[in-house]
Amino acid sequence: MKTITINKQNFEQEILNSKKQVLIDFWASWCNPCKMLSPTVDEIASEQDNVKVCKINIDEHPELAKKFFVMSIPTLVLVEKGKEINRSVGLVPKHSILEMMS
Repeated sequence: MKTITINKQNFEQEILNSKKQVLIDFWASWCNPCKMLSPTVDEIASEQDNVKVCKINIDEHPELAKKFFVMSIPTLVLVEKGKEINRSVGLVPKHSILEMMS
């Protein structure tokens, strides 16, 4: 599965109403750790069928970052049935993200 780019129009459908758990990657184009984490997030999206992986650019959609109280990036938030169930802040290795999702 590919990552899904989230905006105001698809936020509710893709994240809040998702039947699957959703891993959200909050990022920005100027953030080097975000750029380093992005291939790992894409890899997880292609490997994991049980989780929907989405990306939110905080510069383009600051209101969505505020909804999740994102204070620094990269931030990964795991959502189930519209509610946050886990979070990771900063550049983390793939195994830590997979652990967070289990």
